[in-house]
Amino acid sequence: MTERPRFHLAFPVDDLAAARAFYGDVLGCPEGRSADHWVDFDLFGHQIVAHLVGQRSERAHNPVDGDEVPVPHFGLLLRPAEWQALAERLREAETEFVIEPHTRFVGQPGEQSTMFVLDPAGNALEFKAFADDDMVFRR
Repeated sequence: MTERPRFHLAFPVDDLAAARAFYGDVLGCPEGRSADHWVDFDLFGHQIVAHLVGQRSERAHNPVDGDEVPVPHFGLLLRPAEWQALAERLREAETEFVIEPHTRFVGQPGEQSTMFVLDPAGNALEFKAFADDDMVFRR
């Protein structure tokens, strides 16, 4: 089996210690390289880099299946068991959900479990799971 490409994402934070606590301790992402103004994390095999910046701008939202989805956001498509374990880990850490874990598009193409959280810098993250992987791009 050929390994799929991994993504790299650099994103802004306003506190590296808070980013380390959230991504490292709460999400369980191993830390990679770092410098005074950035730190790499292994997000389920993908490289994300928290870059220290100043003030952030206000976030927009778009309606999706009854939820106000924060824009921009980034995240991962996980296997259902991984998604459930992460939801429990976030609950145990008393993480506030922007959108609580639930299933959207029930009985429709694209049915998926989803949840949204904000990191300490206000970056929105979405974690999804599809019971049927063929539904990821189904119209």
